[in-house]
Amino acid sequence: MIRMKPVDVVIVGFGWTGAIMGIELVDTGLKVLALERGAYRDTSPDFTYPHNADELAYGIRGELFQPLARETVTIRHNLNETAVPYRQYGSFLLGNNVGGAGIHWNGQHYRPSPEDLEFHSHISKRYGDKFMPADMQIQDYGVTYDELEPFLEQFEYLCGTSGTAGNLNGEIKEGGNPFEGPRKKAYPNPAVKNNYGAQLFADAARSKGYKPFPQPSSNASQPYTNPHGVRLGPCNLCGYCERFGCFMYSKASPQTTILPVLMRKPNFELRTHSHVTKINLDSSGKRATGVTYIDAQGQQVEQPADLVIVAAFQMHNTRLMLLSGIGKPYDPNTGKGVIGKNYAYQMMSNVTVFYDKDVAINPFIGAGSGGNVIIDEFNSDHFDHGPHGFVGGGYILGGQTGGRPIQQLLLPPGTPGWGEKWKRAAKDSYLHTTGVQTHGSVMSYRDRYLDLDPTYKDAFGQPLLRITFDWHDNEYKMTRFLTDRAQEIADAMKPKQTSQTIRKPGDHYDVRQYQTTHTTGGVIQGTSPETSALNRFQQNWDVHNVFVTGASAFPQNLGYNPTGLIGGLTYMSVKAIRETYLKNPGPLVQA
Repeated sequence: MIRMKPVDVVIVGFGWTGAIMGIELVDTGLKVLALERGAYRDTSPDFTYPHNADELAYGIRGELFQPLARETVTIRHNLNETAVPYRQYGSFLLGNNVGGAGIHWNGQHYRPSPEDLEFHSHISKRYGDKFMPADMQIQDYGVTYDELEPFLEQFEYLCGTSGTAGNLNGEIKEGGNPFEGPRKKAYPNPAVKNNYGAQLFADAARSKGYKPFPQPSSNASQPYTNPHGVRLGPCNLCGYCERFGCFMYSKASPQTTILPVLMRKPNFELRTHSHVTKINLDSSGKRATGVTYIDAQGQQVEQPADLVIVAAFQMHNTRLMLLSGIGKPYDPNTGKGVIGKNYAYQMMSNVTVFYDKDVAINPFIGAGSGGNVIIDEFNSDHFDHGPHGFVGGGYILGGQTGGRPIQQLLLPPGTPGWGEKWKRAAKDSYLHTTGVQTHGSVMSYRDRYLDLDPTYKDAFGQPLLRITFDWHDNEYKMTRFLTDRAQEIADAMKPKQTSQTIRKPGDHYDVRQYQTTHTTGGVIQGTSPETSALNRFQQNWDVHNVFVTGASAFPQNLGYNPTGLIGGLTYMSVKAIRETYLKNPGPLVQA
């Protein structure tokens, strides 16, 4: 084994949270090293036009995704099944390379609602403990919205987020989200102008008494320079956002917001093709001494470090903690243990809206999130759940993110899968179709969790991560309620016809169908080491010099896209490291 010179900080994974940790910690003068399993990627030359607009390479073959032949996950629906490997991308997309999933995300940039962060306490107080199913185990984050608000703002200003404030210092503003928590400052950029499909949705939603507003978007609406002095260009609505890097420097990513500054810091180092296999511990098991990784030549390398930041994707964070023996693995039979606990996903539905040829939607004009419109009346606990008998909710969105010819070609119900009639339907409907989508939360349950697979291993001989997950009755009720509201708005848009995609009771979780990459849980934060792996600053309860960032910290999945909350929690964590931990290393919260 090769032993490297010690560093002050080692960061495992170099996407959004790794880049934020890196830029904040190098400014303290520490020697910071980031280890990324994939290759180096930057806007130029990797995402330049026209080769970036290659749907076959990026959308279908997954140029930016983790190679599943080298490492994947296994999946089963319940404890009595044998899990099988996830061999082809469908349900979720595992990012790879520098920038991670922060390269191929769509840019939806939400804040949580205040009640989302204290969800168990809020639901118990408003509806009583018996309102929740017996096997539901939602929890509080251990941090309030007011405490987190400055860090949510900090991330928005890093990204140049485009939007319209709905609650500015407690004053409700016309045109924004009236249900959001109060913000101290407006968005750094105005909202991206509505696409036509979104405008039709907004008009219809307004006619039903709802309050539509522009989707908060980290697709820049205008030229912008962030606090690091990095400049973003305005989005040109090219339609190649999700699954693609941005050639316009318009979509916020580590490459467009942080790396131009961080990569020039003399006390920062990045090593690519470095696959971390273990966090090393001292003889007491209470302190990390660094990490072990496999380098590009297949050599095993030991990297000593005083501070270990686990900043990979949610599933990889959980697996690394299990492989390293940090924290007690969760046991669904007893409900004890914390690593692997509370895995959750999201549940979505769609209403596709078809018009005659006199309504020109032009779906190829689109951005990942900019230009779309949503309503938030049925998200979080913005409405009385009592009569409906479920916990959670989601937003309803109108518009489109693009009109790519393979994955975004929407056809009317009854269209054959090939042949002359398929071609005619594609020609007749392509320019005249938009959609309404619901984006729903998923609660955590005792029997939904992550552990190490007893059978399958990766290319290095280590056990794969095993997912045990299926839908619960609560989420079927939630998505039915949301979809009925979405259908009412779609009908008010006065289309020629609509079609509906919804998950119904009896439908199992299907890995072949893409929804989102918003997987959460496994290394959750909370108020007690008995029920969580991390404290409110994302510091491990058991090993004080290990911090774990990302959606693995979410105790359950909220209705919003997770990136805004991930960024805010990361900024809160690194501030505590800089201002408190480095001066006096030890637990930041006493158990």
